[in-house]
Amino acid sequence: MTSASTIENRLAARARPLFGAPALRFVALLALCSAYIQGPLTKIFDFGGAIAEMNHFGLQPALFFAVAVIVFELAASAMILTGSFRWLAALALAAFTLAATFIALRFWELPPGIERSMATNAFFEHLGLAGAFLIVAWQDLHERRAAQS
Repeated sequence: MTSASTIENRLAARARPLFGAPALRFVALLALCSAYIQGPLTKIFDFGGAIAEMNHFGLQPALFFAVAVIVFELAASAMILTGSFRWLAALALAAFTLAATFIALRFWELPPGIERSMATNAFFEHLGLAGAFLIVAWQDLHERRAAQS
């Protein structure tokens, strides 16, 4: 009789070549960063909309915050994708995501209904994104420690 851990180990051994491939890791990191690449590009191509968004959330001066968000999101994404200070960029995007989530998705202030339901879902999806960035930071730091040993 085969134990569950033996089956798990066999399945993991079969999955490892695909899921351990550097190309798949890059695609996964690109997918994780996709909103942090698409968002700033949208702001660049509609800078008036970016200013309006900052004003909507009460971030003043709006011009400064619009430029800062664009530069930050693109730079942090590039750092994650290239591996340069990946752990630091991932921690920064996790913190940014949490802050933005509490600013933009205050579902508890909305009346019951579809808007509140959608904001609630988006709030918890963003918590998941922040968690994923924490895992990226943890993994990068773990790999750096292992490489030093």
